[in-house]
Amino acid sequence: MRISSTMMSNNYLKQLNGTYEQYTKLFEQSDGKKLHRASDDAVGYSKYLRYQNSLKNVEQFQDDITTAVSWMKNSDSALINVTDQMNTFKEKVVAAGNSTNNESDMKDIAKELLAGVQEIVSDLNVQIGDRYLFSGQSDTTMPFQISGSKKSRGETKTLGEAQASFFNDVNDDATVTQMLKLTGSDKQTYYMNVANGNVYTEDFVENGYKDKAVDGSKVAPGDEAGTVSSWGGSTDVSKYFDEYGVINAAGDAFEANITVGGEKVSLKFSVTQQYIVEYRGDAKYISMVKRTGGVNPATDSVNQTGQDVFGSDIFDKDNSVASGTAMLNELLYAVAKIESGDNEWAANDGLTISDAAHSHALGAQTTMAARQQAYTAASDMLTTQNESITSDITDVASTDVAQLATKLMEYQTIYSLSLSVGSKILPGTLADYL
Repeated sequence: MRISSTMMSNNYLKQLNGTYEQYTKLFEQSDGKKLHRASDDAVGYSKYLRYQNSLKNVEQFQDDITTAVSWMKNSDSALINVTDQMNTFKEKVVAAGNSTNNESDMKDIAKELLAGVQEIVSDLNVQIGDRYLFSGQSDTTMPFQISGSKKSRGETKTLGEAQASFFNDVNDDATVTQMLKLTGSDKQTYYMNVANGNVYTEDFVENGYKDKAVDGSKVAPGDEAGTVSSWGGSTDVSKYFDEYGVINAAGDAFEANITVGGEKVSLKFSVTQQYIVEYRGDAKYISMVKRTGGVNPATDSVNQTGQDVFGSDIFDKDNSVASGTAMLNELLYAVAKIESGDNEWAANDGLTISDAAHSHALGAQTTMAARQQAYTAASDMLTTQNESITSDITDVASTDVAQLATKLMEYQTIYSLSLSVGSKILPGTLADYL
């Protein structure tokens, strides 16, 4: 086959362009990346895409955790203040129970207690930016608001540990922690178990039960002074009171009759005038997922709602709407009783209420701390995972700078030599001869 000068020229130019193309591809890697398109390395590029997706997921989780930890740190700080205030409240209630206090002393203590509750309300209306921490998912709404005037709220009897143990029948699924206070036409005080309508005398609830409980006995038929026959169970509470315990028209009109010592006694609900705290948030949780997988509200939620911090009471336990301020309103009930000068009540029921409120708020704080610890542990794990994935990406997609520099010099030299040789072996043109 005859080899023409044209063929020599074409082959030379093809090889020269190939060398230049290789040089250009190598030069692309000067930005530190050796993969710019799938054709550079199909297998490596596939790994690179998988690693990048994994890294994006990890970074998103890290962002969520950073936000979550910030949220929980601020919530925990508020709850620490709340539990401190409740502890101070309890100490002042103990002081109020001193029989040497006169009327002026009791009113002064009540003012201090009210200021403490107001401080608690202020602490739990804390915000991050424009989001309230304790409003549930309604985080643009200020959660807690104390009434400007006193309202008629039903009085209750909060049972102490020994009392609760006695009045909770082992054969009854209902858990009795509070009873409604009733006033009889005989001027005596009675307490009603709202689960079954049984009514007990004040003396039996305060003292009489102890004689029976000494041998481990529980409440039994015949212990009650009578039963409200029209009472339909604990859900009936919502017929006469709202979720905050404020009595309604039906509650004002309520009257039941029992027979005590052969005499008919008419019973009405006892009420006291006190301030009320309302909850404007909801009971929904804000989840910030910290790992791949399904959402678990028990571990992924970063907020505490009003009900988490203040529990429930006899008024909202079976109400369709939870108050979210049960323990707060119980504390305000204690303020009203101490303001009235009832130091004996303060030494007994007042201490029980303040203990229960403090214990519940402390539980909410412990739960928040445990969640924060879980998020911190997840953050440490994600940091390690991020470093590992970043290392994988570096291995598969990053340029070996030293090797790249050597190859660039090699191809540049080859290209320069090729140009030099070409000027000598390519046939001249007509212009070269002229």
